[in-house]
Amino acid sequence: MEPGGGGGQDRLSALPDDVLVLILLRLDTTTAGRTSILSHRWRRIWALLPELRFPADADLRLVASALAAHEAPISYLDVRSLDAVPESVEACLALAAGRLSGSLVFQNRVSPGGNAGGGGDGGTLGFDLTCLHNATAVSLDLGLLGLAVLTTGVFARLTELSLERVRFRSWWELGDAVSSPRCPCLQKLSVIYAHGLANLAIHSESLLQLKLKDLYGLQQLTIVAQVLNELDLGHCFGADGGVVAHISTPQLVSLFWVDLHDSTSVQLGNWPRLQNLTSFFLVYAPHDSLLNHSFLRLLKQFQFIKSLHIRLVYLEQNIGNLHYALEDLTKLPCITALSITVNDKGHAFGASLFNILRICSDLRFFVLELDDVSDSEVPYECPSGCVCDQPSDWKTEEFTLNCLQGASIDMEGSDPQIAFVKRLLTWAVALKHMQINFDSSMSECKVMELRQTLSSFAGPETRVNFYMYENEGVKFLGTRYLLAP
Repeated sequence: MEPGGGGGQDRLSALPDDVLVLILLRLDTTTAGRTSILSHRWRRIWALLPELRFPADADLRLVASALAAHEAPISYLDVRSLDAVPESVEACLALAAGRLSGSLVFQNRVSPGGNAGGGGDGGTLGFDLTCLHNATAVSLDLGLLGLAVLTTGVFARLTELSLERVRFRSWWELGDAVSSPRCPCLQKLSVIYAHGLANLAIHSESLLQLKLKDLYGLQQLTIVAQVLNELDLGHCFGADGGVVAHISTPQLVSLFWVDLHDSTSVQLGNWPRLQNLTSFFLVYAPHDSLLNHSFLRLLKQFQFIKSLHIRLVYLEQNIGNLHYALEDLTKLPCITALSITVNDKGHAFGASLFNILRICSDLRFFVLELDDVSDSEVPYECPSGCVCDQPSDWKTEEFTLNCLQGASIDMEGSDPQIAFVKRLLTWAVALKHMQINFDSSMSECKVMELRQTLSSFAGPETRVNFYMYENEGVKFLGTRYLLAP
């Protein structure tokens, strides 16, 4: 720009194409496309972008036009739509297939009052998923649009596939598509909240991580994956069971299981390398709780597990007429690390933790996390005389955790919780390190008081680190290190 002048040279347009591409990559694709009207020099620059990101609620007709005009290979494509119809989605994916050589993310949101599944017959007719020959990662959240996977074509480079909120039109096709003959490089597969998969059979020589959750209508499941090391299975077998499952994963290391387990219909094979198990348990439940019984049956399969994570859930109601289910948990595999996430719904949980810890004689590390997720907007208040703190002898009964050396505890500052932490400090006679994580809702005065109180209960040579959860992260509050006299 010349001094005092109203115009000047267009030095930006003189830059090389690759520099202009780097500038446009900082914009969403719709905005970048508008630069084509600036001059003849800019007309084709946006079409050279290797990454295309369309803004939320993008018009898929405009997305299709942009893909048709685009010239360069696409390493990343991100499309977010609202109330999409199957024909538009199919058209966009077909146009992308020829140039996509990297990752695809597609999300179809359903507006409030909108028709999940695309409206009309979108959930039943849906669209065909073209074979994305060169894609390396694909994530499709379809808002319950109908989907069929073509029976031909090889996803030669695909390593990650995520499918969420899908109505499958042909139940036999997905297993064939994700198995090794058609997905020879697939390492991560996730299918969440899907309808129409009556039969899912996966035979993979490359799959390392598999997540299957909320598969409605599933009747038969087969997983043969020789190198799989992580399996996450939840709410797939239905409330009444009845699903026939065969799972052969001899290299499995980590298992997340929140589902029914009937040894007559669910064959799990051997897991000699299993180190981590995560599951779910209702503390108070009907005597015939299928989920609880399934968890207990699952535990019996193992003699040793390095790390066990249990999510303890209390019902948000008066639990006095329910069975105290932890009475049925009389034995655990030999474990070195125990992590418990408590969703207490306002109930006291000290007695429950005591009942679990006293059967963990080899425990070396313990983690207590608090989950305050509620089923209702109004917090539940535990009624006076509730049975949740029974039996009360845990407050006085003595036992020792001779091997426990480290612990991490979340604290909200309730009296029952403070009582439990004090007892833990007396049971853990060899404790060397403890981390206390105070909830951000606690007052500074309360935090200072608890720091002093809990430090006084810690044994000789116990290092206690205090932290405070805050919106921007975790703040370190200091260390109390008590030396032996």
